[in-house]
Amino acid sequence: MPLLTTSSAVARTPDPTRSLRLALAAARTAADNRGSNIVVLDLREMTPLFDYFVMATGTSRRQLHAISEDIDDVLAKQWGETRDGIEGYRESRWILLDYGTVVVHLFDQETRDYYALEQLWSGAKHVELPPELTAGPSPR
Repeated sequence: MPLLTTSSAVARTPDPTRSLRLALAAARTAADNRGSNIVVLDLREMTPLFDYFVMATGTSRRQLHAISEDIDDVLAKQWGETRDGIEGYRESRWILLDYGTVVVHLFDQETRDYYALEQLWSGAKHVELPPELTAGPSPR
């Protein structure tokens, strides 16, 4: 099970909307890579460690790697964000990407069902996703 690093997670982003925009960029990238069951949870009222969780499910090791690498690329090139930590990449059943205020969880279906983070964080608000993120991949 991946562990969350908190090295920079305590330092909040000065712009309160930036974390949300980063989370939505990660969610969009997961959708563009055919990730499914994409969820963004707003955890700002539940913990001081991070603002948002982004969760997505992939169907294979290759797909989970592609999603994680593309999220890294998009957040670095378009947003100037570098990842603070990564867990689970080798095992590829649950990949955790730590961007400080945003933590991305990429699962295979069995692992997502087993750990049930949505239930664990059931008090978190679900961020309403734009229709294009729930309708399938957008054109590149």
